[in-house]
Amino acid sequence: MSDVDFGTGKVVVNRAMSLDGFIAGRGNAMDWVGEYLTAAEVPEVMAATGAMLVGRGTYEVAKSMAAQGPAYDGGAQFVLTHRPPDEPDPAVTFLTCGIEEAVATARSAAGGKNLEILGADVAAQCLQHGLVDEILVYVLPVLLGDGVRFSPPSLDRIDLEPLSSTRSGAVTTLRFRVRK
Repeated sequence: MSDVDFGTGKVVVNRAMSLDGFIAGRGNAMDWVGEYLTAAEVPEVMAATGAMLVGRGTYEVAKSMAAQGPAYDGGAQFVLTHRPPDEPDPAVTFLTCGIEEAVATARSAAGGKNLEILGADVAAQCLQHGLVDEILVYVLPVLLGDGVRFSPPSLDRIDLEPLSSTRSGAVTTLRFRVRK
């Protein structure tokens, strides 16, 4: 995939989405993403990313999918949650603070690279608080009909500036700057 260099230290919402606007299917199913998009297809995005901030639900889904292919390496991983697991995960830092502190903590760990935001709720919180610089969306050629929407109905209007659209195989990549 081309045209994904984000520069230094941006906060980027990154997600795969069905054509009908879902980032996960019924029951948080995400196996359909691997049919079209793998970590091997986005090396530039991984290279530009120094840390990831995800929600607990996304963390759990990713754990269950870990054996499905090569791991996505987005640097240090932070999980924002109200309920840290009983058994710690040595590869993850669990945060129980507010969204601004979580973004600041993860951004500091990114070491001047991008902070990638994954998960519907965490991304919506970041957007609502004006913490997002860019949105990167991989539109996949599938209609899911139901599941987790790209953004919740409670999200206020956010204006975006289109930066690029590219196509590689079956995947269309859209990149936007968040107007502040």
